[in-house]
Amino acid sequence: MTSTEAIERNDILTVAHRTYEKGLSAHAFFKVHDKAVSDDLVQDTFMKTWKYLAQGGKIEVMKAFLYHVLNHLIVDQYRKHKTSSLDALLEKGFEPSTNEHARLLNLLDGKSAVLLITHLPLTYQKVMRMRYVQDLTLAEMSLITGQTKNALAVQIHRGLAKLKLLHTSVKSTRYLSPLLPLTA
Repeated sequence: MTSTEAIERNDILTVAHRTYEKGLSAHAFFKVHDKAVSDDLVQDTFMKTWKYLAQGGKIEVMKAFLYHVLNHLIVDQYRKHKTSSLDALLEKGFEPSTNEHARLLNLLDGKSAVLLITHLPLTYQKVMRMRYVQDLTLAEMSLITGQTKNALAVQIHRGLAKLKLLHTSVKSTRYLSPLLPLTA
């Protein structure tokens, strides 16, 4: 590339920047709703255009080319994984909270379910404790008990059904216990 071509390319891009920069910035801001990001996208648009011209590319209509590049950069921006810092969220008014009430209800429901397991027949008690208290998989339970995974799955399914019936019978008799929360 000769020096006259470089000067000509520089002049073309300088004129394009002066002419279209404000319109490109407004378009980008309208799409991404962030001034800093829109300014970066416009800057990247001119950088990509500069590289294209430096590689010998020809541009027939500069405005159309610039908007085409900018729109592709906006799409790339949308596709990026958005991360938010805690500081930025706090500035916008977000306050993280802990939901102790829900955690406590889950804990009590779990304790009541474990207590209800003791009222099941022994065959179901064993598999229900292994599956839901010890958190074992069917394969691990099969190795321990010597039963097939299918037989264990059937026992767990039947045990859950009996546990649900037991829970509804406890609710219907209005049995009140501090460890057995009754929901309406």
